[in-house]
Amino acid sequence: MDQMNVIVAKNIKRLREENKLSMDELAKLSGVSKSMLAQIERGDGNPTISTLWKISNGMKVPFDALTVRPKNPYEIVRTAELQPLLEDGGKVKNYSLFPDDENRRFAVYYLELDKDSYWESEPHLKGTVEFITIFAGKIEIYADGQSFVVEKGESIRFKADVIHSYKNIGQESAILHMILFNP
Repeated sequence: MDQMNVIVAKNIKRLREENKLSMDELAKLSGVSKSMLAQIERGDGNPTISTLWKISNGMKVPFDALTVRPKNPYEIVRTAELQPLLEDGGKVKNYSLFPDDENRRFAVYYLELDKDSYWESEPHLKGTVEFITIFAGKIEIYADGQSFVVEKGESIRFKADVIHSYKNIGQESAILHMILFNP
């Protein structure tokens, strides 16, 4: 199975070429430097989730279009074999289990948030809704000017087309599943 940075590299290059965008044009649309885009397209380094959001928003494609793996008629996903996308110095690990294939309109993620971790997400595409279920720990989600505390055994749904954040406020790592619905 390809590493996530290789999958992301292939997808960004394919989408950029399909949309007839030069590196310069994508840099202007996304706010990500041309040199960083070239590095990502070569599969060098590990871009942050925030950087990938800027690129997906710049190309006006769902975030998952950047992380989608080649299609098979069935798929068993082993989280231990996936390379997570990292935030907060590696304290937030985001595993793309089932990326949106641009036709399905939803994606499924598995996240681990270490104690005292924090991640602020860029707004997703207009109309996107997040569905989160907490399997361990306690997090505070801030979205649309409101703060919500969600803990083990609880779930939350919220509009994700605004800046929103996740903060582990518990005494242990938080484990959660996230479904992004893209209208």
